[in-house]
Amino acid sequence: MFTTTLLNWFALHKRDLPWRHTKDPYAIWLSEVILQQTRIQQGMDYWWRFMKRWPKVENLANATEDEVLKEWQGLGYYSRARNLHTAAQQVMTHGGFPTTIQGLRALKGVGDYTAAAIGSIAFGLPAAVVDGNVYRVLARHYGIDTPINTTRGKHLFTELAQSLLPVDQPAEFNQAMMDFGAIQCTPTSPKCLECPLQETCEALHMGRIDDLPVKEKKLTIQTRLLTYIYIRCKGKTAIRRRPAGDIWQGLWEPYLEEARGKEPETRGMLERATIIGKNVKHVLTHRVLMADFYLLETDTPPVLPDEYIWVEESELGNYAVPRLIEKLLEKLNKS
Repeated sequence: MFTTTLLNWFALHKRDLPWRHTKDPYAIWLSEVILQQTRIQQGMDYWWRFMKRWPKVENLANATEDEVLKEWQGLGYYSRARNLHTAAQQVMTHGGFPTTIQGLRALKGVGDYTAAAIGSIAFGLPAAVVDGNVYRVLARHYGIDTPINTTRGKHLFTELAQSLLPVDQPAEFNQAMMDFGAIQCTPTSPKCLECPLQETCEALHMGRIDDLPVKEKKLTIQTRLLTYIYIRCKGKTAIRRRPAGDIWQGLWEPYLEEARGKEPETRGMLERATIIGKNVKHVLTHRVLMADFYLLETDTPPVLPDEYIWVEESELGNYAVPRLIEKLLEKLNKS
């Protein structure tokens, strides 16, 4: 009954999204990657932008990482863009998109959910997707209070979703689950009185709609203090590419001091610099960043670590930067 009711609901209420008008695995994959941690309306703009600039996977594979990061700028979670680029090159090496879940899973950045989404929609593979929407719908309908962020919970919900999936309609079922969670069984204020599954929904009968799904609290938020100095010297400024193993890998930023006690070189620059922004707050998933931003105008270029390069200020827009740096540069322009 659950599956039939869900598919009937989907036939009437499914969202009209551009990537649903194609079986092209590239277009579908691109939408799935972009929509991770991104609202559909914002993500759609980026999807169109990527499809216009790189209409085929080989076009994306031949782009440079800097070009991809620049096009991605503003979406955040930049590892998605780097993985997207690497996976496109893997697809070309493979000779085309893999047509099995295992093959799709081997692509950089493609997890179980994305592999199931691409596999079911592009190739008709009977693999159920399991994401936040699916967890919520199933937890509420079946009254399951096993935490969704535990190994046991992930196995339980994956097996349940797979058991409900009709092998002859995997794409419709998976997209129905996505839409039902996004439109009907929403995180807050779900439309229970208009829900076609209300008669069999355990959470509704038990008054536990707001309690499910359950998630164990494990997140520890860290605060990092950043001091940026924008150095302006004869029409040029100094930037560096952020290294691997930290936030914003591969993106560019002005001179940064993150040490607890300021280095002598930094103290010297700060004494001659003008404050542009103080305690600018930027929130990421696992940390809060507090940034001070200074402008140093000088005719003598200071000695900087080797990773910094000098670029024309007029060409700074060609370099992909994190959203925090965008905010700081906006403050600089206003000042």
